[in-house]
Amino acid sequence: MPIKTIDVGKDFIKIAVVGPESTGKSTMAQFLAKEFQTVCVPEYSRYYCQSLNNKYTLQDEINMFYGQVALEEALVPLAQGQLLICDTTFLTVKIWSDYLFGHTPEEVTHKIQQHRYDLYLLMDIDLPWQDDPLRDFPEQREHFMGIWKSELTALSAPYRIVSGLGEQRLENGLHAVNDFLTLI
Repeated sequence: MPIKTIDVGKDFIKIAVVGPESTGKSTMAQFLAKEFQTVCVPEYSRYYCQSLNNKYTLQDEINMFYGQVALEEALVPLAQGQLLICDTTFLTVKIWSDYLFGHTPEEVTHKIQQHRYDLYLLMDIDLPWQDDPLRDFPEQREHFMGIWKSELTALSAPYRIVSGLGEQRLENGLHAVNDFLTLI
């Protein structure tokens, strides 16, 4: 499938790859960044959590929020073709804060309303679970998929669910982005 290019006169476009744990977000985000020859903003929390041993505090969630925002802002100048691919967003902080602590800090909820993405690719839970020391809830993927759908709907965010295994999943993600780009 040919890759859609973005007209120089259009606004900057941000694509966010989101979803429950172990759904191929990083693989998809890196694949799309390579296909569109642009930068991929990595998931800041993976770096942050490496030394936490799965014992998070609300302050850790706030730190991850600020870290993700700063990382994205730092990488924007490196984006090519007015397109930025993000391996998750700090909406994840809201989901984890609500789940683990019963609420989300106001600075996070306020920024979510202001910091929009043009398209969210919501990765489906049809992939087998892959163990990873930073992943916590293999038995609750369906629950978190429902939360992601609810959160994106509450934001009136444009999103596409990406399913499939292996190369087909990557092609489905690429197809979703190309379809979106032809509409703008």
